[in-house]
Amino acid sequence: MEYTLRNSNGMVISVLSLGGIIQRLTAPDRDGNYQDVVLGLDSEHDYLDGHPYFGALIGRFGNRIAGGRFSLDGSDYVLGCNDGDNHLHGGHRGFDKVSWHIEHDTGGQALRLRYVSAEGEEGYPGELSVTVNYTLSDDDELRIDCEATTTRPTPVNLTSHPYFNLGGHGNGSILNHELQLFAQRYTPIGEDLVPTGEIDPVAGTPLDFLSPTAIGKRIDSDYQQIRNAGGYDHNFVLDKVDGELALAARVTEPVSGRILEVLTTEPGLQFYSGNGLPEIRGKSGATYQPHSGFCLETQHFPDSPNRPIFPTTIVRPGDVYQSTTIYRFFTINSG
Repeated sequence: MEYTLRNSNGMVISVLSLGGIIQRLTAPDRDGNYQDVVLGLDSEHDYLDGHPYFGALIGRFGNRIAGGRFSLDGSDYVLGCNDGDNHLHGGHRGFDKVSWHIEHDTGGQALRLRYVSAEGEEGYPGELSVTVNYTLSDDDELRIDCEATTTRPTPVNLTSHPYFNLGGHGNGSILNHELQLFAQRYTPIGEDLVPTGEIDPVAGTPLDFLSPTAIGKRIDSDYQQIRNAGGYDHNFVLDKVDGELALAARVTEPVSGRILEVLTTEPGLQFYSGNGLPEIRGKSGATYQPHSGFCLETQHFPDSPNRPIFPTTIVRPGDVYQSTTIYRFFTINSG
């Protein structure tokens, strides 16, 4: 089922009960023209045939867990491996594939989504009760608030996975978009895209987006980290206090003048430049292919259950997992 949010400016967001998917998100360009700036498919039925996580809610654990295994409080757990030998985005049937119960507020600018993940789902311990609120403000901000509680200790790392193209969802490559990341460090990856456990500076590497830089400027670099991912698919360690809502990223599309800012309480952000996007028929007959969209997934670090030096993702009974992310839209002239 599809639910629609509208603000007083004319911004429209469509959300599906399947996967909590953000199917459509319109934003104005510098001339006030609205376009849909997220990649997606035409109908809920189309998503059932599989897709690269277009716009979906991700859980229980966003990103990868090496070998689909972790140990917690003396017990070993085996998860579904759906990315080679690794567990990715919650496994074979993550939160992107389940049906969420949705409540629409009377004002038409907020949704509340609920899902209860059963004990043992995809191998995770404990029953996890999840609530996600989508709120569209009259300041052209989409706010995503997540909460979760559990009956047993379990890893939790929720995120949202929209693919953005600020020129319009069917408007070719995102390589001209200028990206700024407020992160002086990142977590290097191996050839399997799983973190090595190190935390390195971005300075002097093609992963340095401390100043606004075109996504495509260094994407063909021979740098080993770029070769490993076929572009960008890396977790950046944000320059902020964990739990503080702060600016993590800014992206500008110079032709339309659209600007996207991402704010989050999370300690990390996964920048994915759409390297692995298959050629696929998208909304309204558009054709998507590699680099047709980019993702900025706010998160705790990948493989955290196996990396004690990373911020913990373990939630215990009595704890309340909380996370907030804001996608803020404006234009060069209005900024």
